[in-house]
Amino acid sequence: MLRRVSVLAFLATSGFLTGCSNQELTGIGFEGNVTSVNESSFGLWQGAWLAAAVVGVITLILILWPAIFHRRKEGESFPRQFQYNVPAEIAYTVIPFIIVAVLFGYTAKAESEIVRVSPASTEVHDVTVNGIQWSWQFTYEEAGPGTTVTGTPAQPPILYMPLGEKVRFTFTASDVIHSFWVPEFMIQMQNIPGVTNKLEFAANELGEYRGFCNILCGRQHSQMRFTVKVVTPSEYDAYIQSLKAGANG
Repeated sequence: MLRRVSVLAFLATSGFLTGCSNQELTGIGFEGNVTSVNESSFGLWQGAWLAAAVVGVITLILILWPAIFHRRKEGESFPRQFQYNVPAEIAYTVIPFIIVAVLFGYTAKAESEIVRVSPASTEVHDVTVNGIQWSWQFTYEEAGPGTTVTGTPAQPPILYMPLGEKVRFTFTASDVIHSFWVPEFMIQMQNIPGVTNKLEFAANELGEYRGFCNILCGRQHSQMRFTVKVVTPSEYDAYIQSLKAGANG
């Protein structure tokens, strides 16, 4: 039985390791440099897991140490009792405070970089992402009026982004709160009715990336999917022209 469990554990671990790239392993499920957001948050993600691992190891040692070295000895009714330990109490008060303060500082720094948006006068690609029950609407400002791409649960829409060029997103919602989430981009932004949220970033790698709504928004919430397609700038321009042609036709 023990051998069978060991074999199954080995196969499961091997399958997990072979299914992940080296970057995903070192990034604990994510890769750096996929977008400009990843560049800002990737180090924080790794650091948070490293801090959690250190705290976990120390906690495990503190649990096992008394269980092994402070057991009741032969002839004793009870192990030796300690009412308090001032250095230990100071340590487990100060150390968590330092950990939280450091993580807070790095989080604030990364967040300020991620949410920084260029002034309205700056020429970047502008896209409005509107959440609806139960799909998405993508409006490309440079394509002009009448070019909104609307998806359905049966036909999720595709959001195009040009490689290496910044896109300024405006997030809105028509009914209830939704949430724009692209896991590989390490990014999530809420779509709130009556509230406008903005985010600006560039995609650094060509490819297609899955997107979801990660806030429960109704009975078809699980079908609120979309695809982000990162293409070359020339392909992006061609797509914008096709939207214009469709609106004028």
